[in-house]
Amino acid sequence: MLNQVVLVGRVVYDLELKKNDSGKRFLVLTLAIPRSFKNMEGNYDTDFIRCIVWDSVAENTSEYCKKGDIVGLKGRLQSRIIEKNDKKESMMEVIGEKVTFLTSSKSKEEKEK
Repeated sequence: MLNQVVLVGRVVYDLELKKNDSGKRFLVLTLAIPRSFKNMEGNYDTDFIRCIVWDSVAENTSEYCKKGDIVGLKGRLQSRIIEKNDKKESMMEVIGEKVTFLTSSKSKEEKEK
């Protein structure tokens, strides 16, 4: 069986490196990915996909990427149960294993100097 996801999209929010209770570093990023076809109104819809990366991948991503940058992400799809208003809901997210920086504002700034 195979569970592999490859995404290319723009980082939606400013990134903030966090630590969980056990001290493990992680980063939650949302990628905006436009669909390749138009809807009934003639517009391209965009999907917003929640992704989580851990440890050194999280550190590098938070250091070199910011809102608006384009990244490639390879990982796996994971479901988890969350409680909302005393109801259990299933939530899908991507656990990123590798992030490729396709555009980086930091490299642009360094070139301009």
